[in-house]
Amino acid sequence: MRAALVGYAQTGKTTLFNALTGQAAVTGVGRGDKPNLGVIKVPDPRIDKLSAIYKPRKTIFAEVRFVDVPGPRTKGGGLDGPTLQSLREAEALTLVLRGFEGVDGGEADPVREMNDFEAELLINDQIVVEKRLERLHKEHTAGLETETLEQCLACLTEGRPLRSMEMRPEQEPVIASYAFVSRRPMLAVLNVPEDKATDGPPPALVEAGAARGVEVMSVCGAIEAEIAALTPEEQGEFLESLGLAEPASARFVRRAYALLDYISFFTVGPDEVRAWTTRRGDRAPRAAGRVHSDIERGFIRAEVMKYEEFMVAGTEQKLKEQGKLRVEGKGYVVEDGDILNFRFNV
Repeated sequence: MRAALVGYAQTGKTTLFNALTGQAAVTGVGRGDKPNLGVIKVPDPRIDKLSAIYKPRKTIFAEVRFVDVPGPRTKGGGLDGPTLQSLREAEALTLVLRGFEGVDGGEADPVREMNDFEAELLINDQIVVEKRLERLHKEHTAGLETETLEQCLACLTEGRPLRSMEMRPEQEPVIASYAFVSRRPMLAVLNVPEDKATDGPPPALVEAGAARGVEVMSVCGAIEAEIAALTPEEQGEFLESLGLAEPASARFVRRAYALLDYISFFTVGPDEVRAWTTRRGDRAPRAAGRVHSDIERGFIRAEVMKYEEFMVAGTEQKLKEQGKLRVEGKGYVVEDGDILNFRFNV
């Protein structure tokens, strides 16, 4: 999964990126225009428990790949070509908003900031739609593409992002080919000062996000940076002193992971216990393809263990004796937490 971390200058976006990824990317004007790349593991206690049972040589968590994208330095400054390309290549957008006093003493206005950034996305999508429709109309082309783009134009001119527009199944491939940026799922992260680290986002921001199909959460980038610099033991003590159960970064990456309706399934054994990512609703062959394209191509069947049932039984053998080790074919829809063993032939 690839998610873009976006936002205006002075929101603490790159500082938050560094805290989440453990990197030391340059912040501010000295960083240039190239995006920073980082990988964050998705916390999952199920992997820890499976590893404790199998004691594998390697334990591999699911990952979210983040791209820290240089955004417009000022509101209304527009999105340049490279920035737009980075947003189009991302599967989801994470918008960082300033929740603290600005360097000029200005008060935070995250609602306005979110609306301004969303307006940038809508303008760019509308330009693409209008240009394509102009050509289709000149060619007197009617059909699904024209119908779909006219719906998109109506949505955008009303000031609504394309993620809020319902599509018929046959329209999805049409709209997907355009990589519209306002169609991307978006999570808004309010970067708050230390004295508000345990507070939730303000209701006005939550309401504004809901109106645009955007989930909102708050994170203190400064505290996350402190946590990232500590050992695991020290992290536990520090979090306890703050009254927190886990770093906000753990909540953040789980929400980013869920933003695209992803689920995890597991493969287990003495060599490796690993979490794999697939979309909710994917069938067994598609999930097999996440492991290797040859497995999808030569898929025969999948042996399925439900995580909860496996943990109660304790071993694969006991689960099999209980008649709970399932054998499923190509039509099986993979569920979150499934432990899968694929049989294939190529």
